[in-house]
Amino acid sequence: MSPTEINTLHVLHVASAFFLVGWTFYAFAGPPETRKKVLALSGILSLLVLLTGIREWQGIYGFHGGWPVVKIVCWLGLSAITGIAYRKRNRVPLLAWITVALVTLAVVMAYTKPF
Repeated sequence: MSPTEINTLHVLHVASAFFLVGWTFYAFAGPPETRKKVLALSGILSLLVLLTGIREWQGIYGFHGGWPVVKIVCWLGLSAITGIAYRKRNRVPLLAWITVALVTLAVVMAYTKPF
């Protein structure tokens, strides 16, 4: 992979993840009328996070290491929480804490690469 491709993928991955987390927190407080738009946009952002992350894992690390698997599990959880937030309004505080925990775990895995 060229340095330009690596940098482009990294910027897209981080920006998509940042906006995905933002839309997830918006879903916690957004009115029910915004459900369709928020779920569509979070789905697109979620797909971008997945595709850029897997390509970076393949291109830089050759699918070695287990830490990206943990990040994929965090991604799955984060992707599901947006939809759950509109259905379970009474669980928003718990969902917010789970979101913070998943994002923190994913960031820790990205920086420490423990395995």
